[in-house]
Amino acid sequence: MVTAGSMTPRERVLAVFNHQQPDRVPVWCGATPEFWQKAMKQLGVDDEGLRLRLGDDFRRIHAAVGPGPGETPPQPGHTPFGVPRAGVGYGQAVSHPLANATLREVHEYPWPSLSPTIRLGGHASVRSGRYAILGGTYSLFWHDLTDLLGLENACMKMYDEPLLVDTILQHVVDYHVAVNRAIFDAAAEHIDIFFIANDFGCQHGPFLSEPMFRRFMVPHLRRLAILGHDYGLKVMLHSCGSIAPLVPAIVECGFDALHPVQPCKGMDLSKLKVDFGDHIVFNGAIDAQHTLIEGSPETVRAKTREVLSIMKPGGGYVGGASHDTIMGETPVQNVLAMFDTLRAEGAY
Repeated sequence: MVTAGSMTPRERVLAVFNHQQPDRVPVWCGATPEFWQKAMKQLGVDDEGLRLRLGDDFRRIHAAVGPGPGETPPQPGHTPFGVPRAGVGYGQAVSHPLANATLREVHEYPWPSLSPTIRLGGHASVRSGRYAILGGTYSLFWHDLTDLLGLENACMKMYDEPLLVDTILQHVVDYHVAVNRAIFDAAAEHIDIFFIANDFGCQHGPFLSEPMFRRFMVPHLRRLAILGHDYGLKVMLHSCGSIAPLVPAIVECGFDALHPVQPCKGMDLSKLKVDFGDHIVFNGAIDAQHTLIEGSPETVRAKTREVLSIMKPGGGYVGGASHDTIMGETPVQNVLAMFDTLRAEGAY
C-alpha cells in the first residue's frame, strides 16, 4: 500500500489514468496570465515556485507551429485557416471566409500545409521525469468549423449541406493530425498526455444533439484519440459546458480523461461518477464560475470537500477548477484554499 506523498507527481497521475489508486488525488492548475502574475506577486514566488505552492502535478511541452516549406505564414491575428480573430484572449472570429462557399470553393480554399514546422519549448522541469507532461495542440476543429462558417450557419449546413461540412472538417482535422504527428515524432518520449480541447457545451446543454454529435464530431474525435494512443500517450478531452448527453460517445471514442466537468445544468457529478467513473477519468469539477470567484476561502473549502466526497472514491479523479484557466478576477486565497484542501483531504 502506498502512503500519501510517497508517489512522484507523474506516478500519481499515471496511476489515476490507469484506474489504479494513487497515494492521493492528483491536482491540476490552469490559469490565465493575469491570474498567474497576480498570484506570483502576492505570494512572492516565481513561476515554478507558484506551481510548487499549489502542488500542481502537471507540466506542459509547448509547440510553436510554423508554415510548411514555401508556405506564407498566417497574418497576425489570423488562425492557420485564414480566419481573422479579435477580442479578449483567443477572441472571436471577425469574419467567416467559407460562409457562402460551394463544395468546389471549399476544395480550392488555401488550406495550410500538412508539413508544418514545429518549435518545441516548455517548462524546465519537463525532462526531469518527475511530472506528468501534457503535449500536443488543442486541435480545435469544432471551433475552426464555426470560425470558417459561423456557428448558426455551420449547424444549418449539417442538415442542408452535410457533405460540405464533412469536407471542411476533413481538411481541418488533417491539419491538426499533421501538426500533432510532427510534435509527437519529435517529443513523444517526453509526453504522457495528449490534451485536446473543443467546447461542445453551453450553460444549458450541448450545442449539438447526440445524433448530430455522433455524425459529425465523433469520427474526428476518435481519429485524434487513436493518434495519441498510437504514440503510447493517454488522451484527455477538454469541453466546457453541459455535455452529459455526449459523455457516452466521448467514452466510446477512447478518451482516457474528461476535463473540466463544469457543474452546470445537467452535469450531476454523482451520476457522472456512477455511470462513467470506471471508464474515464474526471479532471476538475470544482466550480470556477461562481464559488472560486465569489465565495470565501471557507466556502471554497466546503465545496472542495463536497466534490472530493463524490469524485474521490475508487480513484479516477484529478482535482482542480471547473475551467481550464482560472480567471484573473479570482481571489488568490480562494485558489490556495482549493488546492490546500485537495492535498490535505485527498489522501487514500
